[in-house]
Amino acid sequence: MDELLLHVLDIVQNSISAGASLISVEIRERIKEDLLEITVEDNGRGMDEETLKMVEDPFFTTKSGKKVGLGIPLLKQTALSTGGDLKVKSQAGKGTRIKAQFPRSHIDLPPLGDLRGTILALVYASERADILFRYLKNGRELVLDTREIKAILNDVPLSHPSVIKFLREFINEKVKELERIFPEQD
Repeated sequence: MDELLLHVLDIVQNSISAGASLISVEIRERIKEDLLEITVEDNGRGMDEETLKMVEDPFFTTKSGKKVGLGIPLLKQTALSTGGDLKVKSQAGKGTRIKAQFPRSHIDLPPLGDLRGTILALVYASERADILFRYLKNGRELVLDTREIKAILNDVPLSHPSVIKFLREFINEKVKELERIFPEQD
């Protein structure tokens, strides 16, 4: 995957498949420390110790009909190739936490990716699990919580055409705010 946010979407899909009802996605940029951290945490069914030992093996997957599970191994390889790291913590019945760290200035660090599209995809994923998205940079943060969006919409489904239009405009405004607060040049 050539964008980091594609890894996030893959992990979120795994969380949904694991029965998570709440998935937290946090992207934290620390300019002075030259660090980018991506954490995805869920309250899904988690993994037992045996599965946790195998999760970084690309020839292991828990998904039926698949022979390989490349998501986490590829993210780990990306982290290691930039001098970063990846940690997976999980407990059966409790959930899973995946944290990847990267040096921001490393020449091989892939771009973060399409923030607007990723947030929109996460909101649409919230039909099956609530998403708490946090972007932090130099002590400032932008938060998007699908539980709040659902409360505003009451019982109107996220797939309703007028809701889709509202969500696109809402996310576009949030990302514009993000770009204004966190310009690329730092």
